[in-house]
Amino acid sequence: MIYVVGLDIGSTYTKAIALDADRKVVGTAVRRTGFKLAQAAEAVFEDLLANCGLQRSDVTYVGATGYGRYTVPYRHAQITELTAHAQAAVHLFPDTRTILDIGGQDIKAIKVDGDGRVKAFRLNDKCAAGTGAFLEKTARYLGLTTEDIGPYALRATSPKTISSVCAVFAESEVINHLSNGVPAEDIMMGAMISLGGRAIQLMRRVGLEPGYMLTGGMTRNEAMVTALEQALGAPFHVAPNGLGQLNGAYGAAFLGLRRVEKLLAQGQPIPPTAAQQGQADNRQTVRRWSAMAATRRRFEPCGTGECPVVPAVLTKLKSAPAANPEQAAA
Repeated sequence: MIYVVGLDIGSTYTKAIALDADRKVVGTAVRRTGFKLAQAAEAVFEDLLANCGLQRSDVTYVGATGYGRYTVPYRHAQITELTAHAQAAVHLFPDTRTILDIGGQDIKAIKVDGDGRVKAFRLNDKCAAGTGAFLEKTARYLGLTTEDIGPYALRATSPKTISSVCAVFAESEVINHLSNGVPAEDIMMGAMISLGGRAIQLMRRVGLEPGYMLTGGMTRNEAMVTALEQALGAPFHVAPNGLGQLNGAYGAAFLGLRRVEKLLAQGQPIPPTAAQQGQADNRQTVRRWSAMAATRRRFEPCGTGECPVVPAVLTKLKSAPAANPEQAAA
């Protein structure tokens, strides 16, 4: 039996999902990432195996995506978040053309075609006021847990919009509203409306095309979905059974399964299983590409007298006569 696992190591949560050969979900697992990405990936993988009743040797292929995808030593492939989200969205809802993913660190707006190929995208990763982390921080000020945010905000009668676009100023605005006696549920819903408005603006930058889908942890928040749909004036597709939060992991597993199917169709050998690939504690993670690789040569000394990398001004300085020591001392 073929089992393929998708891992999405995000900045806030690490998600895992297992699919069988029929593309059916065998099991899922979610846990907070923390600051040790490799350990989070290993822990959520073990949680997934326990939830599915599988052994590591049963896993045929592992696809990794997300912020920490390079930290998974037993991965067979690393997949960009954009590609993973696009493929999963179109597979789950074939009419999807515009995706909004609200994560803990950033918001992504992705425009796709009917085959799940990315046509355009925009990221909002400049300030926490435009991310899910802002809602979590607001909730902590109000004494709420993440799970309580949605039900609590739905009790709002007169939402108080947070006008600041900076997380620091927005935090001060929340405190000011509380000191003025504004009900906490109105502040919470107002924060969601503010975040939803910024998210829709990001979607407009890639071009709104009907067939909207919401992914990320905010899919579990009914109040956030309501705020987004009101701001957009159209409904969002939301994957059932909590799959919206695992959309990136689902895409990684889905692409991994397609890869295995292609190898089988061509009669090629299947890659080593997850058990044969190794674990996080006994293999060193190797990054296959480094930004320095593309720039290392430009700092090597030139063999000829002419070096196109050195600015002309430096060339003139080299050819200038040496300064008089007495003048230099003066």
